[in-house]
Amino acid sequence: MPFALELGLDTFGDVTVDEHGQVLSQAQVLRNVVDQAVAADQVGIDFIGLGEHHRQDFAITSPETVLAAIAARTSHIRLGSAVTVLSSDDPVRLFQRFATLDALSNGRAEVILGRGSFTESFPLFGYDLDDYQVLFEEKLQLFVELLKETPVTWRGTTRAALKGQRVYPTTGSGHLTTWVGVGGSPESVARAARYNLPLMLAIIGGDPKRFRPFVDFYYQHLEANGFAPQRVGVHSPGHVADTDEQALEELWPHYEVFRNRLGAERGWGPASRQEFLQSAGPNGSLYVGSPETVARKIAATVTALDASRFDMKYSSGALPHERLVHSIELYGSKVAPLVRDMIA
Repeated sequence: MPFALELGLDTFGDVTVDEHGQVLSQAQVLRNVVDQAVAADQVGIDFIGLGEHHRQDFAITSPETVLAAIAARTSHIRLGSAVTVLSSDDPVRLFQRFATLDALSNGRAEVILGRGSFTESFPLFGYDLDDYQVLFEEKLQLFVELLKETPVTWRGTTRAALKGQRVYPTTGSGHLTTWVGVGGSPESVARAARYNLPLMLAIIGGDPKRFRPFVDFYYQHLEANGFAPQRVGVHSPGHVADTDEQALEELWPHYEVFRNRLGAERGWGPASRQEFLQSAGPNGSLYVGSPETVARKIAATVTALDASRFDMKYSSGALPHERLVHSIELYGSKVAPLVRDMIA
């Protein structure tokens, strides 16, 4: 592994319930996300990523706004999106927002660009889903030009052209860390390599080791384009509790509701307890259990995939805030040191 390992957390701001089962308002969920990030900073977690969604079950629509609130209450944790839906955003405004976040956080901002796993943002912001491919390709091309922080000349079909224009604010370091998030299509992997951007693999089903060919494909395309090896990261869901049994029992009822709601939208069958346990097993993509169990599974994944960052999506469904905070504390204080010892 040519890069130092980082251990991060992701959340979409899943709308949760309190300890009595009452659904919280999205406003309260947003405040809780800030508190969760503060807890993550206090236990030494490297990164927190906030996903952008535009639907009832997730509270975060503007990651950088919430990240700015987090920046004001934290000192060390890096702050990013997970992901920003670039296809339905404006690259110039997006760069300006994250450059502003970078300034407010003293250089801790990152952005993970992706096409997203939901499509609500397209009609919401006036984009046609038929333009799905060209929107992302053109906007990524422009964003890469903006990352140079020099006068930009660009022309495409999805927004007004730029001719020698500067975009402000610039970052203090002259560099905004930018990843491309992919779900595993070869075209997306090759695109990340073509633009020489780090690769974040969203692994939410199946055996994580099956993504190794995509990592090799990425390295091959980087080399073919004359670039040095870049960082590879993994995003997967999980939950940590004091024991394996406790983690499984805490997560399952909330995971079942979330999985069935999503499955109904996408034509999947209902979730089963057996499927859940299989995903939480050694060869699945759910990182659920005691600190030791979760650490062993993370260590196996980052070793198999040459990953230099692992981001656990710690919120899955309506799991209450207090349990999320405990999971975060265990992840930072126990899981992270164990993982580093295991791969040393």
